[in-house]
Amino acid sequence: MDLRASRLAVAAAFLSQGLVFISLTTRLPDYQDVWDLSELQISLLLLMIVLLAGVGSVLAERLARGRDSASLLRLGLGLTVVAVPILMLAPVVGAFVAGLAAYGVALGIVDATTNMQAVAVEHEYGRPILPSFHGAWTLGGILGAALTLATSRLPVEVGAVAAVVPLLVLFGPLLPRVGDPLAAAASAAGAVPWRPILLVGLGMVLFYMVDTAAQTWGSLYLDNVIDTPEDLVALATLPYLVASLALRLGGDRLVVSYGAVSVIRVGAVVSSLSLAAVVFAPSWPVAVLGFTVLGAGVAVIAPLSYSAAARIAGEGLDPLTRQARVDAVIGRFNQFNYLGALMGAVLVGAVGQDNLRLGFAVPMVLVLALLPLARAFAPAAVGGGEIRRSTGETVA
Repeated sequence: MDLRASRLAVAAAFLSQGLVFISLTTRLPDYQDVWDLSELQISLLLLMIVLLAGVGSVLAERLARGRDSASLLRLGLGLTVVAVPILMLAPVVGAFVAGLAAYGVALGIVDATTNMQAVAVEHEYGRPILPSFHGAWTLGGILGAALTLATSRLPVEVGAVAAVVPLLVLFGPLLPRVGDPLAAAASAAGAVPWRPILLVGLGMVLFYMVDTAAQTWGSLYLDNVIDTPEDLVALATLPYLVASLALRLGGDRLVVSYGAVSVIRVGAVVSSLSLAAVVFAPSWPVAVLGFTVLGAGVAVIAPLSYSAAARIAGEGLDPLTRQARVDAVIGRFNQFNYLGALMGAVLVGAVGQDNLRLGFAVPMVLVLALLPLARAFAPAAVGGGEIRRSTGETVA
């Protein structure tokens, strides 16, 4: 199979996931009005989505033992295609909740399997390309936010058109696992070095805490806390995603030039300062500026986390066994995504149920824990007395 075609197909899957997710979260104020939901009820629905996404990720991990990630990704995309129209066209609140539940499971399956595919393609390329895949997710998010802005004066049901994108991606040339998946999974069942993987995972928890808080509560923050024009509340998300996209597209070169540790530490400080601008913003343009800079600060943490976890898990294994183990590890590693999402969506909402300024103060402080954790992204030992740096460079 043409590796470039597989890379484009996987990038398209990331794009579709970002487009659908952001088109949903930027419509939260609309759903809140349509179904007369309180911020606490929104928090509970977000909790349901996160928990069911965790279920979907675990399901992907289990199924990956006997199936390749390409077929599992198609399964998740298909479920997304079904769930999105249900929740967006729901005639009653029960159908809306059921659609959100189905989407939550699909979200977890697609999250896990897109990253399984991405680390496999990156390994074949032999150089860092994960930031560009996550950049495709961000580009999809920008398109989703733009769709919300463009249709802000139309009925909320028009958002169901977002389901067309994952439907098209479902038929793309994804990267297959060559060989017998069951035999490879059995060979890969040895000891996994979880301690260094867990340290990297904590960094990803912090990223998703910040990312989910911004994308989930940003629009509501502008709508409810600061006097923002109603048709501009999606600006909490759109500039954030544009800044994130710019950094992710250049992320490969940044990591090669300065190393993952330095990039993550600088990003942590920038993120904390930008969240402070949000928390203490006297007006909506200042808050939007804070969200924008925040997008640049945290942009490359997630792709570097997945890349580091895959590198650690697959060291010293033959190609087929490596892919089987990495698929299983990425499926489990993806759970850090939802722990961070719980903190970002639920904790921020709970702390800020009376005042979202207090809610955003939580990630403002906790993101600084990336400063000591950044060392976990440093070079990892491999066989033959060599060290493979996080930049992809190999030295004696």
